[in-house]
Amino acid sequence: MASRLSNTWSLMGASWNVLKKDKELLVFPLLSGICCLLVLASFAMPVYNSGWSFFNKDGMTKLGTGQYVLLFLFYFVNYFIITFFNSAVVACAIKRMKGGDPTVSDGFQAAFQNIHLILGWAVVAAIVGAILRAIEERSGIVGRIVTAILGMAWSIVSFLVIPIMVAEGKGPLAALKDSTALLKKTWGEQLIGNFAFGLIIFFFMLPVIPLIFIGFFLTGGEGLVLILAIAALYVILLSLVQSVLQSIFQSAVYLYAREGEVAEGFDSSALQIAIRPR
Repeated sequence: MASRLSNTWSLMGASWNVLKKDKELLVFPLLSGICCLLVLASFAMPVYNSGWSFFNKDGMTKLGTGQYVLLFLFYFVNYFIITFFNSAVVACAIKRMKGGDPTVSDGFQAAFQNIHLILGWAVVAAIVGAILRAIEERSGIVGRIVTAILGMAWSIVSFLVIPIMVAEGKGPLAALKDSTALLKKTWGEQLIGNFAFGLIIFFFMLPVIPLIFIGFFLTGGEGLVLILAIAALYVILLSLVQSVLQSIFQSAVYLYAREGEVAEGFDSSALQIAIRPR
């Protein structure tokens, strides 16, 4: 774990150096988050108002055909939004790593140019998500374990899909095949991720706990509202930074695997163990 955190810190630092040159990239995950919240509201409100339940009388999850169709549509729209804005970040990151000076406009242009590919990938990802959800819902604790394992495997084999679609214009299935082949060629069989961006960001979020404690017990009224607002903004900012850093790292891994090119600021040894055999 210590080695994994050390490697993650190195990769995050290199990604951060890229972000410092293009701080405007933060606009993409911000817009993505806003759009996803709007989508959630657009699905949740009609379901709530209709009284349509996803649970049985014992409070257990109960998904029928209609619920699975709705779940698939929800997944599809969310994956489309997330992939669209991630594609914009990846396009800008690759341009920067190749010596260019990307703009927000460049990111949007790349995403719109590949929108048909993004739609296709959203369908594939939504199908996989719905299947994993069905396994989890129908098989109890065993299903949850199997889903976790399959989910991790899926996240690895599909890791380079977005960079491949953006940089090479390949369709989602071809990109998935290439992603798997590139990872196996570079790192070998039975791959696992040796990076933990989320864990590092979690450590950065820990100061929020005493801040909220101070708000509840040592202040009141306007002071509490102000502290909660600061804590919320801090968490949102960290989430935006994490999203961009991961997309930049994804781009660096793609360049390393496809072209053998180590992006400026990245260490070849850190990239070599970023993904490793199990």
